[in-house]
Amino acid sequence: MTALFLILAPALSRAETVLVMVEQTGCAYCEAWNVAIGPIYPKTSEAVFAPLVRVDLRDLPADMVFSRPPVFTPTFVLMRDGIELSRIEGYPGEAFFWGLLAQMIEKAGPDATIVGG
Repeated sequence: MTALFLILAPALSRAETVLVMVEQTGCAYCEAWNVAIGPIYPKTSEAVFAPLVRVDLRDLPADMVFSRPPVFTPTFVLMRDGIELSRIEGYPGEAFFWGLLAQMIEKAGPDATIVGG
């Protein structure tokens, strides 16, 4: 039993934080995000803290716990260990997106500190 705990301890002590993008085919605002932010996001400190995970609105993973079902696309959900912390519903444009995302990360707590955001 002790050996099992020692093997699992590193995984249990490290929280996984991701930014989930809930999207659907034909979503014009999703496409606008894909053009303006999509190529940039993986290169940012925000992506280091919360890598992007894309999911389809009509096929939400069972292992993700949303505070309420997503209705609008895109919806950006900051999750830690599969549990929703906060969200942005819709795509308000590039400037607003970065500001709202920074607020979400700040609210996520002390583990949320990023450099250069």
